[in-house]
Amino acid sequence: MIGLDDVATTGWATAVLATLAVLATLIASVRIVRGPRHADRVVALDIFLAAGVALCVAASLGTGRTVFLDVAIGLALVGFVGTVGWARLIERSAHSGTPETKS
Repeated sequence: MIGLDDVATTGWATAVLATLAVLATLIASVRIVRGPRHADRVVALDIFLAAGVALCVAASLGTGRTVFLDVAIGLALVGFVGTVGWARLIERSAHSGTPETKS
């Protein structure tokens, strides 16, 4: 049985989680724009995905619906594969002799 304190705690935790996810997204946006290397941008994209997963968890906590957790799991899997793909692409470009340009 969920008491009044549990509802208040869940609401508070949801608000903190959503706020931190949005803050992480803003900081990652700066890193994507400024770079300076491709690896920095890939890590920033990974932070975007982690923030998306956190927002899905916050939505699940806020609404009490577990469908958002399924979305979070799918997003985490796609994000992991995408990050590995980008890392391999950066690694191949480093071995091909093409110098990485800083922007």
